[in-house]
Amino acid sequence: MSLPSPAAWSPVVVTLVPYVPGEQPKIDRLVKLNTNENPYPPSPRAVQAIREAAAQGLELYPDPDATALRRAIAARHGLALGETFVGNGSDEVLAHAFFAFFQHGAPLLFADVTYSFYQVYCGLYGIEPRLVPLDDRMQLDVDAFAAAGPCAGIVVANPNAPTGIGLPLAAIERLLQVHPDRVVLVDEAYVDFGGESAIPLIDRYPNLLVVQTLSKSRSLAGLRVGFACGQRPLVDALERVKNSFNSYPLDRLAQAGALAAMEDEAHFDQTRRAVMDTREGLALQLEDMGFDVLPSQANFVFVRHPRHDAAALAAALRGRGVLVRHFAGPRIAQYLRISIGTPAQCEQLVRALADAVRTEGSA
Repeated sequence: MSLPSPAAWSPVVVTLVPYVPGEQPKIDRLVKLNTNENPYPPSPRAVQAIREAAAQGLELYPDPDATALRRAIAARHGLALGETFVGNGSDEVLAHAFFAFFQHGAPLLFADVTYSFYQVYCGLYGIEPRLVPLDDRMQLDVDAFAAAGPCAGIVVANPNAPTGIGLPLAAIERLLQVHPDRVVLVDEAYVDFGGESAIPLIDRYPNLLVVQTLSKSRSLAGLRVGFACGQRPLVDALERVKNSFNSYPLDRLAQAGALAAMEDEAHFDQTRRAVMDTREGLALQLEDMGFDVLPSQANFVFVRHPRHDAAALAAALRGRGVLVRHFAGPRIAQYLRISIGTPAQCEQLVRALADAVRTEGSA
């Protein structure tokens, strides 16, 4: 039985269903493949930049506009400075975008199987969600979005999470054309692992907002830096929300480290390619073990075994020192999401999984 809510709570707080992050274990020596972190350290230049920024002192506020970082993001993507926005992780950027663009008294469209934080933001801001089912191959159905009727906007994770499947730019363009008067937010948290970014479409589509993060491909999950790209009116709206909430979202250390990471293209390319190579090898090994593996353009794979229960396999792996993510939701309860680790970590996963498949009972 749940405890009564404190009398001081605002009514909306009683109804909130918060996001549940992946387990951050307190046990040593676990192979942690449950939260899609990059298995490789960040750029040494980023670490050095953080040290230097700390040595210069932290008694003054940081640049509220993160101008140097935004300039680097703009230069990398061929945009103007005013077409970029940064926040305290892409989750904060997403939250500001939901507040800024999707409160129109109409439902917000997103997939039935996607990043679960979208549902949380809808609850927080009083937005009605309308879930558009993925097709039988667990791919986003553009025609279903087009047939969904009037809406407050569209949100698409591309590549999708937790499936890892990406859409080509032609499909994103169709979504942009379905409701040209509504914002289409493309969440590209995993795009650097084989996806196709929609940023080149920004100059042609004033309703396109692209959100990315430095947590995954730049190995900076502990620093919390995300950004958005879009035409100036969209960025203006995000700035209004930010400056009504927190004018200093990125501290000096985050700005310095993120800037250095953005500038170290060689390290970025080396580590993301290592993840992609390991992903392809792991997918083949899992298929050899009888798993169905969805095609992934992310730093994880989404898999199921036709004869073994996913929850039981996740528990068996944990008992063998390997953490993976199991979601109990509709349509995906028999899948495991497995983050791509180092080759050594993935080999330990494969050994543990092979043992679990041999010894655990069938579903």
